[in-house]
Amino acid sequence: MISAGLPQGGLPQDLVDRLRVEQFLAAYARCIDDDRLEEWPDFFVEDCRYTIIPRENHDAGLPIPLLLCVNRRMLRDRVLSHREANIYAPHVYRHFVSGLVVTREADGSATTLHAVCNYLVVQTLQEGETAIYQAGRCFDRLVETADGLKLADRRVVYDTLRVQTLLTRPI
Repeated sequence: MISAGLPQGGLPQDLVDRLRVEQFLAAYARCIDDDRLEEWPDFFVEDCRYTIIPRENHDAGLPIPLLLCVNRRMLRDRVLSHREANIYAPHVYRHFVSGLVVTREADGSATTLHAVCNYLVVQTLQEGETAIYQAGRCFDRLVETADGLKLADRRVVYDTLRVQTLLTRPI
């Protein structure tokens, strides 16, 4: 039995990191898909950054996003806007995450996990029509807090040049 280089518990640290991030992202997606949007900002640290940007701008190094929130108060405002101001046909989302890659960055006593994954969101209208709503990649920076992992930065890079007019729910 080889135990050299294994953290307590016997699993390699990179596998532990990946499993923790995978579990975090599954809970994040479930929160949105189950319409528990008031809980969504709790996945972020207070001074977070949440950006939705087209791939064209991302790849060219252009900083212009479609959406930018720079703290949890702005995320809560997005939820309030969705609940109170937007008019839309009843629908549900389903998030699918794949191709997760996790890397660890240690800076003194603080540990940061960087994650990149593909995402696909399908939207189903109450009448039963299901369509791909959006696809792309997420670039996440997660930090350890007293409450577990939290997003410090989430950069959603969508693949198309055209965005659905109904971008009210989080990705």
